[in-house]
Amino acid sequence: MGMTMSEKILAAHAGLAQVAPGQLIECPTDWVLCHEVTTPAALRMLEERGMDSVFDPERIVAIPDHTVPSMDIKAAKLYQKLKSWAKEKGIRHFYEVGRAGIAHVVLENSGLVKPGETLVSGDSHTCNAGALGCFATGVGSTDLAGAIYLGKVWFKVPETMLIRVRGRLGPGVSAKDLVLEVIRRIGADGANYQVMEWVGETIDAMDMEARFTLTNMAIEAGAKTGIIAVDQTTRDFLQARGVAPQQYTEYRSDPDARFVRVVEVEADRVEPTVAYPHIPSNGHLAGSDPIRVDQAYVGSCTNGRIGDLREVARILRGRQVAEHVRMVIVPATQAVYRQAASEGLLELFVDAGATVSYPSCGACLGMHSGVLGPGDVCISSTNRNFVGRMGDPSAQIYLASPATVAASAVAGYITDPRRFQTPGQTPGETDASR
Repeated sequence: MGMTMSEKILAAHAGLAQVAPGQLIECPTDWVLCHEVTTPAALRMLEERGMDSVFDPERIVAIPDHTVPSMDIKAAKLYQKLKSWAKEKGIRHFYEVGRAGIAHVVLENSGLVKPGETLVSGDSHTCNAGALGCFATGVGSTDLAGAIYLGKVWFKVPETMLIRVRGRLGPGVSAKDLVLEVIRRIGADGANYQVMEWVGETIDAMDMEARFTLTNMAIEAGAKTGIIAVDQTTRDFLQARGVAPQQYTEYRSDPDARFVRVVEVEADRVEPTVAYPHIPSNGHLAGSDPIRVDQAYVGSCTNGRIGDLREVARILRGRQVAEHVRMVIVPATQAVYRQAASEGLLELFVDAGATVSYPSCGACLGMHSGVLGPGDVCISSTNRNFVGRMGDPSAQIYLASPATVAASAVAGYITDPRRFQTPGQTPGETDASR
């Protein structure tokens, strides 16, 4: 029996010829990603046990991103802890505020994490990096502490769900719509402790930004991670960041690999989708209910990249945000912010009546920069719509693509972004892909 690509990566790291789902292995990790919210708890565990050291300061990446610039004294202390620890331990890859942004998006563009490697972090959306063909997953603070100290993690080898997508996405339909549709089908725990492996001609045609959106939301279906095999698109992306093919190992699932489930999707049948409160699997067609919105939010590690902002700009160009709507746009990183500025997108957003905030996780997890008040209705390009996720527990969060968020901001209610399709645009094409 062959192995899936995830099983091959784990077997290689554990020094085993073969692994099987359910098997417990001790797995060395190539990289540990740290941010200021979950890492201090792991560091306290180590300090209390006299284990205050790191396995390799060259293999730890520290990026404060959740509450930066600090929103209050507590957040400032967490930031100080991460920074002082990074300096004390000689952590080479520390990204200062003003030079980074959301950790997952900074990391995907850093050229550090490569195909065939393993990555852990005390953040559930670490699965984002799986689009690079690596095994990347979030862990709890205890496992994070162990990874920092030893560079190893215990894993139960996960089963793999294969998601095969055929055809071409239609106009106004994005990777976010695709992943919301898949999560709607399989349920919020439909991939519990499994790997979601994406394949098919639709995936092959996607750029890396779209692929990161797919793997980023694996955790929203309960998955251990998401993963996509390396192809020329991946190689070109890495090459542009100074990473040559000789520096990494590519893995693919064997033809006779065992998958716990195969999900077949016809891309041309996917439509703009919105996840209604209070769970990402509660998917409905965009515009099926004209629900009035108070806030429209674009950002996060799921959809705050330059292509997302270009798509928002396409819809906002020549239009105004509805008078009763506040629109908040958060570029994922300083690099994205700078690119958006150079293309005139930030000015366009402001002219349309939106506000642009600094790169951070922001209101995605109810920290700052757009926290919701009692009864607020928000349509958001983020990844979770749990009760209280973005602020007050009585607020209502609807998850959607950046295009749907922008269209809804203009209309003043949740609407189908295809209302604002560019004349002459061909099926599956966006301004960002031209």
